[in-house]
Amino acid sequence: MNEDARDALVLKDIRRSFRQGIGRLDVLRGVSLSVRRGELVALVGPSGCGKSTLLHIAGLLEPADAGEVWIAGQEGAALPDQERSALRSLAMGFVYQYHHLLREFSALENVVLPQMIAGRSRRDAGERARELLAMVGLAERADHRPAELSGGEQQRVAIARALANKPLLLLADEPTGNLDERTADEVFGVLLRLVRDAGLGALIATHNTALAGRMDRRLTLHEGVVQAL
Repeated sequence: MNEDARDALVLKDIRRSFRQGIGRLDVLRGVSLSVRRGELVALVGPSGCGKSTLLHIAGLLEPADAGEVWIAGQEGAALPDQERSALRSLAMGFVYQYHHLLREFSALENVVLPQMIAGRSRRDAGERARELLAMVGLAERADHRPAELSGGEQQRVAIARALANKPLLLLADEPTGNLDERTADEVFGVLLRLVRDAGLGALIATHNTALAGRMDRRLTLHEGVVQAL
């Protein structure tokens, strides 16, 4: 552990390219950034600029061509698969534009499952899930399946699921991108409050400048590099 463990996330000189026909597309050209615990950082940029790729690399879901990914003081990209998966499960939470809830399970079960995968007992996981669903305003909807919930409610469940294992870092990719303006504002308010209360670091990709303005810092991804706004 050589990096400052007070940093939830540190990316150092991240590079990623993709083949495009007979050529190569350089999506990330040396991205370096950090997110402190208790800090919310907005990542803005146009569609196709590489925000999702950067978040996938930060979340150890996709390898970079070069660079380092430090999670709470531990370099994660170089870990063996099993250790990398364990770090991802225990230290990180993810929220996507589309909630990706398991349709055959209730809201409660969707929040219970990641905890049981991480080793928590069903009883303890259930208590934690009910607590989180109450915090996002869904105590009375805990036994409903995703198809019985509105889009905003489904995304609230996704937020509760992301926080279920008490992560140190939250990564969110356009978490309100498929919601109407009013619902997006409400859902983001819930996300903002829970992240601040938990004291974790959050890197949130969004094209919504109003939401980005409510965070502690804004970074823009432009032509493969990150700049502070």
